[in-house]
Amino acid sequence: MPSFFLAFAAVLLTSIGSRDQMLMAQLSGGLGRRLSLLVAGWIVAGLTAMIMALAGEAAAHILPQSGKIMLIALALLLASAELAWPNFQPAAKEPTRSLAAILFVLFSRQLGDAGRFLVFAISAATAAPQLAGMGGWLGGGAALTIGWLMADQWDPRIALRIVRRILAAVLFVSAIVVGLSARGLISSI
Repeated sequence: MPSFFLAFAAVLLTSIGSRDQMLMAQLSGGLGRRLSLLVAGWIVAGLTAMIMALAGEAAAHILPQSGKIMLIALALLLASAELAWPNFQPAAKEPTRSLAAILFVLFSRQLGDAGRFLVFAISAATAAPQLAGMGGWLGGGAALTIGWLMADQWDPRIALRIVRRILAAVLFVSAIVVGLSARGLISSI
């Protein structure tokens, strides 16, 4: 059960001001708060979380213990880099009304975001992909719901960049500690 709660919290926290959350707010503002938009977001959040959870489990099964720990460190490092990457995206002038296009764009933004890298790492570390995937799904869906509800009230000038940089720094330090542990340079975690 810890992998469920850890994945839920990790995805929800790292989705603050994320590209997919901002996109959901823009689409909800431009198209109205259509329930189909929210349902599409939840479907994509579940799909991407389960893909990364299963990938984490598969990678953990083929690697030795030290390799698995290095893989977790790499996932933490990638999540840190994604959080630190500048998130400047102009609002869509004429958002598409195609649900398939919206699904595709949300899927592409979520598959490589920090939250999904953390689901990968949690799944690899705990060998509980179903629980990590479910936690990631609920965390990602909740983040998209917040964006959907914010719609026109979403202000890109909100200081979310600072929060994302702090989270990036925390994940970077975590990646270094886990990586050094895998190499045996510090005591095992």
